[in-house]
Amino acid sequence: MSRTDFFATDPCPRTSWRMAILMGDNNRTYKFALGQALLEHAVRGETEVALTDLASTYTGSLLAHTTHAPQARAAQPLGDRDFLTLMAHEAEESSRLGHPTDTLVDAAARSMPNMVMDKFHNLRGGPVWHRFYELTGSRREQVVRVTPELLSVAAHGQAAILGTEIEARWNIVENSFATGIGRSLLDHGMAADLETGQLAETGQLTGKLRRKPITGIREALAPFQHGRCFICQHVIAVNDAVHIDHVFPFALMKRLGSVSGWPGPDLDAVWNLAPTHATCNMDKSATVPCDELLRRLALRNEAIKSSKVPLAVTLRRELVASGHPPTANWWNVIREVKKLCI
Repeated sequence: MSRTDFFATDPCPRTSWRMAILMGDNNRTYKFALGQALLEHAVRGETEVALTDLASTYTGSLLAHTTHAPQARAAQPLGDRDFLTLMAHEAEESSRLGHPTDTLVDAAARSMPNMVMDKFHNLRGGPVWHRFYELTGSRREQVVRVTPELLSVAAHGQAAILGTEIEARWNIVENSFATGIGRSLLDHGMAADLETGQLAETGQLTGKLRRKPITGIREALAPFQHGRCFICQHVIAVNDAVHIDHVFPFALMKRLGSVSGWPGPDLDAVWNLAPTHATCNMDKSATVPCDELLRRLALRNEAIKSSKVPLAVTLRRELVASGHPPTANWWNVIREVKKLCI
């Protein structure tokens, strides 16, 4: 699915926002920290924010994550003047103060305009369709002007949902940077643990399967469905009861033969899972899904292919495991699965 196709399915500022978070290249995690900071100020209705105030919120988010995972690829050595090097140096004092040090905030305010703020709206192939801020004022007193598009994104309780989506994406990316687990994620992708509702690392350690929780299935997959229930297409609100649906019912694998003898892709894998309202899932029968649901599943999975590592790796591995090339079109694969079920 192209970026244009993803936007066209729900052409609004919220989709542009999700594209900026989900579909960019991630060599560092700065974009996620900026996204969280922007939402935090926008939800308060602020239309102008001093750059130093935004930098303080931004560095606070980064500090919270640096305590448990790297924020840049291991292949990128950090020099003495690197912002992450300064952050590591200032982390202990920031923790003692309960907020980022002035040194750290000042450094962020100097670097953000020509770094993360310059790149936030851009994807490979061009910018997203909406802009969420403009930088104005002199170099010494710069102001971030919040656009109506960002205010609309943060309105009506959406900021809480979008915040969980940023956190999910951030967790996935930073874990892909970590030594050991990062290599596993890039090589093997993630597995769905439906008992805990988590996407987890899966790899082999001393002959035993290990799984380290990475992030929630709902939070990771729902943004590729535009935050909507896969079945009814209404927005999933932050407090809604949610089920993770097997689009092709898992019971079909048992009905049509033993699991080991099933000739198609694993129906218990990420490609076939979709967040839904609990009531919608309970009303759904264990039959072959209709063509419209299959179309939605194909579009959702093609969108995930645009999300870079490691979520895209997961779907590629699932294709290869079922005998398909890693670049196979999901619509063709899903039609093959349907034929197996008839």
